[in-house]
Amino acid sequence: MPHGILFYGPPGTGKTLMAKAIANEAGVAFYPMRGSDFIQMYVGVGASRIRELFKEARKSEKAVIFIDEIDAIGKKRSGHADNSNDERDQTLNALLTEMSGFHDREGIIVIAATNRLDTLDEALTRPGRFDRLVEIGLPDLNAREKILRLHAGNRNLADAVDLSELARSTSSFSGAMLENLLNEAAIFAANGDCSCIQPEHVDKAFFTVIAGAEKSDTSCITEKDRRITAYHEAGHALVTSLLLPDSYIARVTIIPSTRGAGGFSLSIPKDSLYMTKQNMLAHLKVLLAGRASEELIFGSNAITTGAGNDIEKASGLILDYVNKYGMDDEFGLFNINVLHAPPASDLIQLCRDKMKTVYGQTIHILQEHQSLLHNISQMLLTKETLTGEDIDRLKHAEKESA
Repeated sequence: MPHGILFYGPPGTGKTLMAKAIANEAGVAFYPMRGSDFIQMYVGVGASRIRELFKEARKSEKAVIFIDEIDAIGKKRSGHADNSNDERDQTLNALLTEMSGFHDREGIIVIAATNRLDTLDEALTRPGRFDRLVEIGLPDLNAREKILRLHAGNRNLADAVDLSELARSTSSFSGAMLENLLNEAAIFAANGDCSCIQPEHVDKAFFTVIAGAEKSDTSCITEKDRRITAYHEAGHALVTSLLLPDSYIARVTIIPSTRGAGGFSLSIPKDSLYMTKQNMLAHLKVLLAGRASEELIFGSNAITTGAGNDIEKASGLILDYVNKYGMDDEFGLFNINVLHAPPASDLIQLCRDKMKTVYGQTIHILQEHQSLLHNISQMLLTKETLTGEDIDRLKHAEKESA
């Protein structure tokens, strides 16, 4: 029997629920703790709490000890004494000792959860301590539909609410986000004195989960700001439809939210195990298309701060493209992270040059389809929210007129 199981994956995917389910199915005692519970100001307190936890669990003969966010105490120990943390190191050492078999722990399974597996100490993740490393990732299409049906079981949904279609529109949603989506929809239905959740309540909840609640007061937003937002989001949507035809454009909107977003464009990628070099470059162009559209329509001196988040994501993607996945011919197959040093200046310059090249290609794509960009923007200004079907109709009309 494995002595330790480590669940890892993004937040909200059900790692804690899985640990509870194991203890419940086995019918044994469950001792939940958080990694931060062991972190104290005084040296030795955390290690003492580890020993007390295992001592208490042994009284039950068979038990599940669950340590959530174990990275709080299980981070890699520094090789230099000056950089070490005595309290955290002693706490980790106590946990390693308890899990090493030095003490009798027959019938006790330790389950831990983290969303930062790469930061954990190798002594903690070796076989004999955590024998099983289990990834609990984001749910796929079938799993999303089952999760939605589970949470819809105790809510009154109208027949018009299509959970299969909703599952298709919620790619990259975690289980917690899906639960929150239906909960927000129920709140909107209750506030509207409706006896059941209607499709419009789900649509409104979808917007809230993605970008925050809609701003109730938009009087401060000028017509110029609306036009800039419309062209920005139209750029994202247009390049997505041209370069990523397999992606499903769920929604494009210029409705501002309470989180500060002027609008957003959400596309659902096709489920796939890998991303090709061509797809990575296409995603990069989609991210840069908002800024490129602003520059093309309004000029380089009128670009706005609206592309800040896009540039951040694009910078991370281009760094992975060059450094992590070795897809750049000039940089080659080498990952500079193995040197445990800051990124070299030539790597940064290479990423900048590559980004500049891709940005120029994105502007060229928008120039070739500028009339369609205008049409999407005008429809956004009129309807405020578009779907992929709306954009497909505009593309079809463009072909017919040509």
